[in-house]
Amino acid sequence: MAKIIVDGTELDVPPEFTLLQAAEEAGAEIPRFCFHERLSIAGNCRMCLVEVKGSPKPVASCAMAVKDLRPGPNGEPPVIVTKSPYVKKAREGVMEFLLINHPLDCPICDQGGECDLQDQSMAYGADASRFAENKRAVEDKYIGPLVKTTMTRCIQCTRCVRFATEVAGVPELGAIGRGEDMEITTYLEGAMTSELQGNVIDLCPVGALTSKPYAFTARPWELSKTESIDVMDALGAAIRVDARGREVLRILPRLNEDVNEEWISDKTRFVWDGLKTQRLDRPYIRENGKLRPATWGEAFDAIANKVEAAEPNKIGAIAGDLATAEELFALKDLMTRLGVTNIDCRQDGAALSPLGGRSSYIFNPGIAGIDQADAILLIGSNPRFEAPVLNARIRKAWRLNGTKIGVIGEQADLTYKYDYLGAGADTLGKLADGKSDFAKVLEEAKTPIVIVGQGALKGEAGGDVLAAAIALAQKFGALSAEWNGFAVLHTAASRVAGLDLGFVPGDKGLDVAGMISGKLDVLFLLGADEIEVPAGPFVVYQGTHGDKGAHRADVILPGAAYTEKSGTFVNTEGRVQVGNRAVFPPGDARDDWAILRALSDVLDARLPYDSLSDLRRALYTAHPHFAAVDRVLAGDAGALGRLASAKAKLPAGLSFKSSVESFYFSNPIARASALMAECAQIASGRLEAAE
Repeated sequence: MAKIIVDGTELDVPPEFTLLQAAEEAGAEIPRFCFHERLSIAGNCRMCLVEVKGSPKPVASCAMAVKDLRPGPNGEPPVIVTKSPYVKKAREGVMEFLLINHPLDCPICDQGGECDLQDQSMAYGADASRFAENKRAVEDKYIGPLVKTTMTRCIQCTRCVRFATEVAGVPELGAIGRGEDMEITTYLEGAMTSELQGNVIDLCPVGALTSKPYAFTARPWELSKTESIDVMDALGAAIRVDARGREVLRILPRLNEDVNEEWISDKTRFVWDGLKTQRLDRPYIRENGKLRPATWGEAFDAIANKVEAAEPNKIGAIAGDLATAEELFALKDLMTRLGVTNIDCRQDGAALSPLGGRSSYIFNPGIAGIDQADAILLIGSNPRFEAPVLNARIRKAWRLNGTKIGVIGEQADLTYKYDYLGAGADTLGKLADGKSDFAKVLEEAKTPIVIVGQGALKGEAGGDVLAAAIALAQKFGALSAEWNGFAVLHTAASRVAGLDLGFVPGDKGLDVAGMISGKLDVLFLLGADEIEVPAGPFVVYQGTHGDKGAHRADVILPGAAYTEKSGTFVNTEGRVQVGNRAVFPPGDARDDWAILRALSDVLDARLPYDSLSDLRRALYTAHPHFAAVDRVLAGDAGALGRLASAKAKLPAGLSFKSSVESFYFSNPIARASALMAECAQIASGRLEAAE
């Protein structure tokens, strides 16, 4: 530690701290535009100037480290002053330069009310400028359907350029020209290709980059702000839902160092327009091949008649990918009271089961554990599409720590260099036998991580692939008392909660494949839109959008989307998270657990909870770990050892493919979004051009 004096306060800080970080440790507030904690240092805005005793001029505090300071003549600690008139005048001069060309259009700027330049000009701006020359004008650039550019406002802080290059790994933004001709652009003015590009909106300290879909829609002080959890993938990113009245107008990230840091994917950020379109807002009954609006009583009576006429072994329930733990618990409870064992939450047929122990289906090292990994093996996963924020974390480990990465499965652009080992099961077998160069990398690694994607776990061989992956992790030291490096990367937000609750076939029960094979008379779909149900069973669909499940349904019960209800989710690492209601569901739509509670009365299988708090009390009693919000119940590595001992029979020639075919169309909300459709069309055109 190094001693330093900041505004008269002496403190010890790490020598690699910048002066800006040291000053903030002492409680000083340092203005900045170009500096960001997660990006490399540019030092080009000069707003963070401080006075260093003995220095002939002000010092940019973001670009100088504590270890670079010299002690006083008698060995005194270096002295930094952040609030002197000298510092204030220097910062006012910098602000005057920054505003030379900045247009005075705050009243019509979407950044107004939450703009760093606006805030800091209040403290350091002057009431008049000494520059009488004409302001420069820069042509706006097209960089895609998500980010709106007004480049006349740009102050060349280069935050967006550094984010695209360093975090997103898609170096499409850069600067051309010199001096007053310098411009930030995508060179050829094409749409950006990163799945994380929307984060440049949050990074931009002025109004140069703003949200194109949100443009001129609302002011920040008009919006109600609700902290919640994202369900577009299984990462469980912390988000803030901003709404006005009954309409969600935007979604922003919240800080969570253990999960998403401060980034979110474009699907998370811009999917909100899909919450308004193709919504189910009343019950429907199919008569003569056509759906007609109905009352809740009519819908319940139609379901009751079919359930009463069917044997329990002819009834089944499939849970979708966006369901909360509360409604999964209520649906399982209802099926149990009806004597039904045909239940499943694994729409894709992944070979994961609570019988193998919790450690067999969660991301055991934790998302933050990626930062500690010195070798990562990806099996049947494309994290760039399945979990873009997690992929950015892998890229950070590769870039900053030199983490070696190997891939078995599809050969895709993951934004970082990796060793491509092969396409599937044959390669997995060779690696286990040590017949691969990457085997040596895993042997020498101290904290390796083996990540298994859902694409490798589907099909009849999924169980064998899981056992082989666990055995591989055990062989190369990824399973020990100090380190559990076996990780399952989920793509469905509800999957881990469903497995925790045991929402899988009971004794002699059918799985998803069995239930859609025509063996049932009645089938309940709780937001299950990723499967094809053939003609035959009477289908009750409970969900939010007119998607695949609703098109097949005989009775539709309108539910609430994730922004319209309070619910518990468990992310891919097993972290219990709670999402909060931001707006109310449209029309006659209701909370899913409340629909199941009302239906249970009609089916003479009354559920014993009349409120969400009663339901959660029952949930916590049956499964206590759900009460530990924002904590992870660690899996038992010993259970993994038992699975690893099973002899896996890997079929020759089996190839692994990512379970996410289209990043922008992975769930019913995204498929209802016009923005996601436009992004998918651009991505498809880019893919065709590359081919």
